[in-house]
Amino acid sequence: MTTSRIIKKYPNRRLYDTEISSYITLEEIRQLVLDNEEFEVRDAKTGEDLTRSVLLQIISEYEDRGQPMFTSKLLSQIIRFYGDSMQGFMGTYLERSLQVFLDQQTQFRSQLNNMLGQGPWSMLNDLTERNLDMWKSMQQGFLTAAASSMRNNAPATPERPKKDPKP
Repeated sequence: MTTSRIIKKYPNRRLYDTEISSYITLEEIRQLVLDNEEFEVRDAKTGEDLTRSVLLQIISEYEDRGQPMFTSKLLSQIIRFYGDSMQGFMGTYLERSLQVFLDQQTQFRSQLNNMLGQGPWSMLNDLTERNLDMWKSMQQGFLTAAASSMRNNAPATPERPKKDPKP
């Protein structure tokens, strides 16, 4: 049974990774998520689980940068589910929907890679090889046609005049 990595959050908002015995940043926690590392963020004094609030903080920071993933309309709709009779169902629904989306994305990428080979470079190499083969074939065709034309248009060797058998 694997144990989760424990990150302690101190009152000064610093995060301490107990596995590496070092303070870490929110960006490093984000990297743990990207690396599929199991972890929990715990309040250093009370032991309360703060994982969700730290993950929401990371999402909030990324929503403020660049192009946000969540529109205001979507966020408003999610807020409306709090206190609704469907609130308990909604989290599970969103989680399963996202998993189906991820599975389809993985399948699509796999099919695309099978169609294209290992990537864009192999596709470009294949295209280049086909173009070179076509070019060589075309050149050979021109050379063959030119040689044939030259043979057909070449002046025939003059026939020797036949001697008249007149005595």
